[in-house]
Amino acid sequence: MPAMTTALTPDIAARFAAVALGHVAREYPNKPGHVLAGPADARTPAALHPAFHGSYDWHSCVHGTWLLARVLRLYPDGPQAPAIRARLDAQLTPETVAGECAYFAAPTARGFERPYGWGWLLKLADELSALPERRWSEALAPLAGMIAQRFRDFLPVAVYPVRVGTHFNTAFALRLAADYAEGAGDAGLTALLRDTAERWYGADTDCPAWGEPGGDDFLSSALIEAECMRRLLPPARFAPWFDRFLPDLPASRPATLFRPASVTDRSDGKIAHLDGLNLSRAWCFRALAAALGADDPRRPLLGAAAEDHLAAGLPHVTGDYMGEHWLATFAVLALEAGPDGDPGGGPDDLLRET
Repeated sequence: MPAMTTALTPDIAARFAAVALGHVAREYPNKPGHVLAGPADARTPAALHPAFHGSYDWHSCVHGTWLLARVLRLYPDGPQAPAIRARLDAQLTPETVAGECAYFAAPTARGFERPYGWGWLLKLADELSALPERRWSEALAPLAGMIAQRFRDFLPVAVYPVRVGTHFNTAFALRLAADYAEGAGDAGLTALLRDTAERWYGADTDCPAWGEPGGDDFLSSALIEAECMRRLLPPARFAPWFDRFLPDLPASRPATLFRPASVTDRSDGKIAHLDGLNLSRAWCFRALAAALGADDPRRPLLGAAAEDHLAAGLPHVTGDYMGEHWLATFAVLALEAGPDGDPGGGPDDLLRET
């Protein structure tokens, strides 16, 4: 396909915000990841999760809320800004967050949303902390503190990483948590995340990516590992690791990484994950390309692969609720990465009207 520049323009941001506003407070349909210890635990999603009961499941509500906060920070006077502020005011209060904290404090919730939802909750906390309106960040702070402590407790005892392309992927969670740790100035958590990434992935070489894509992947286990290491390692340590990890990239191999996934049924929630794979791969390709030198022959290859995956994924952000309740978040990650890490202007016509 021809080279193109695609970025998160104000128009696209407003349209994505409208999509998120349509689902972050929508309680049903709902897929709870809830353990019942007794009859009293059989409650509605809103009773279980006062802040994050929309968007089909808890983690999608969290990152849909992140999308809203992100758009508000980028475009505080945009057309969706008043509705976003009203939604955050209703959703993130000391009372609703106290309800979420109470849920996480239950013994049955020790592993709830680990690690995907944990990473997104911290990513949301980091985004809220950058807004001039402090009330939402302050309201969420007790839950963010709980989740940060969960990472501190869990990572030292997690001997092995999880390399699947779904919610259990550990590299993705470390990648998101790194933004929170840095933004909060938490050097201890940053060091723990970096040390864990090196312990889990530091010796990895010659990644074949032979299992990609799986039938319900929305992450590339290879590319998100590389993006995790890019985010956490100093450039001088990342560069030789990346060379060893994917040594055949100059020849566009592993070839499976460069072929966008085919999606055959977007009403099937698992198959619809593959639209997310195309978008998350585009994010990783762009971020990794930006970390390479201007003359590195891999840079244009990764940039072109990102464009191919964006072209495959962006037209399907909306259209069926199985994808619509979450795909815009991954589209934002990809579009904000931008060619060479620098968002520029781009065609809006890759997106369907919302």
